[in-house]
Amino acid sequence: MRVRTASLALALLVTPLAHAIDDSAFARCRGIADTANRLACYDALPMNITPAATQAPPIAAPKAAPAKPSSQPPTAQPPTASPPAAPQQQAAAQSFGMENRAPEAELPTTMESTIPGHFEGWGPKARIRLANGQVWQIADDSQAYFNLENPKAVIRRGMMGGFFLEVENSNRSPRVRRVQ
Repeated sequence: MRVRTASLALALLVTPLAHAIDDSAFARCRGIADTANRLACYDALPMNITPAATQAPPIAAPKAAPAKPSSQPPTAQPPTASPPAAPQQQAAAQSFGMENRAPEAELPTTMESTIPGHFEGWGPKARIRLANGQVWQIADDSQAYFNLENPKAVIRRGMMGGFFLEVENSNRSPRVRRVQ
């Protein structure tokens, strides 16, 4: 029992030494004005910070030489932008709401269409067919009544994979899910 207590006491006494921070190393890094050199200084610090006596000597960051101005005038280069990928955009718009969890950077955030004909609103579980052929179903218990002809509809991607329908001249946005 005494051995166990003694080893526990020794471990508790040594633990603060293992986590001691050498303030002079951090102060030296904080004093560097250039951001790249300052980051390199912080990166050079050891991951397991030990007391100052056991640390390696600091590494001096190289000084960047100032750029010399060129005597030649800058030449105009043609833009390197590629032409818009219309088929890819159409495919992305067509699969809006039906994707299999592709990376967020590739997914569009909105899709615009119209609701053809006379639109009287929605109720819970109502299905709304858009002019582009997509069918969306109301996923919440909201309801609204309108008297609109061919209103513009925008489907917006929400948080956590949800979608919301925005109808022009309305301040309501029901949660929807794509059915077809």
